[in-house]
Amino acid sequence: MKVRRPQVFCHAGLDPASSDGARAEHGVCHNAGLPLGSEQQQSVLDLQLILELALIGTCTGFLAGLLGIGGGMIMVPFVAMILAARDFPEDLTLKMAVATSLATICFTSLSSVWAHQKRGAVVWPVVKVLAPGILVGSLIGAQIAVALPGKLLGILFAIFVAFSATQILLDRKPKPGRTLPGPLVTFGVGNGIGVVSSVVGAGGAFMSVPFMLWCNVRIHEAVGTSAALGFPIALAGTAGYVWAGQGLPQSPPGAFGYLYVPGLVVISIFSMLLAPVGARTAHRTDTRPLRRAFAVVLYCLAAYFVLR
Repeated sequence: MKVRRPQVFCHAGLDPASSDGARAEHGVCHNAGLPLGSEQQQSVLDLQLILELALIGTCTGFLAGLLGIGGGMIMVPFVAMILAARDFPEDLTLKMAVATSLATICFTSLSSVWAHQKRGAVVWPVVKVLAPGILVGSLIGAQIAVALPGKLLGILFAIFVAFSATQILLDRKPKPGRTLPGPLVTFGVGNGIGVVSSVVGAGGAFMSVPFMLWCNVRIHEAVGTSAALGFPIALAGTAGYVWAGQGLPQSPPGAFGYLYVPGLVVISIFSMLLAPVGARTAHRTDTRPLRRAFAVVLYCLAAYFVLR
């Protein structure tokens, strides 16, 4: 039986039978209109990709609800791995994963804020004074991140993940020291929270909650207020990554700037569905052993980003 070969389209007037080396040197060949060797990219959203992203969204939402952690430290490494496995440019994978994590937080933070607000756990005056600095810092952080080499950004993310794992293991709360500082200092603090959060794709709770506890905000109110602050962090950070990624010379399939749209859609849906399930499970389960196990996983992820 005669087997039909896939149709190959070549640029620069090259013969389809010419060598791979010649193709690489003089032009780009396309298999059914896609880069040669990138069969994984024939569909922006195939079934396997949907399942992989759905699994990330499920784990992110459930663990966030169960352990009370942000989803960025789970989402970013695994989205980066998925993109790398699909032959996305190495320097873009982590930046796109961070941007996608922030965009997802735009949606998940809204549902979280609604839940905390119903319990009266959001201190809106604190949100009002911290949000301006956070907005500016998040925009700046996105520009810093896209300017960094992918390897250096990976090391910074590894430091963030290892720090978060240590916080989970120690579970220490800072002793209350004083009330909120003046507007200038508060703007600076918000700016710092925004920059760091935007660089690593996090909602900022790892910095904002300890700061508010130090300023005599009660723990439940600090957590609820941090959820409200996650929205301006995510919104400004996402806008920064989308704007910085306009005009990329080789924009991967499904990308809008540095934002990976299929990841945003699928992960947001599943994480928002599973977060309440994790929260309900937390009330019936001793989560301390799970938190320790999760911290070990985070250390492994940190090592991966340093050694890869």
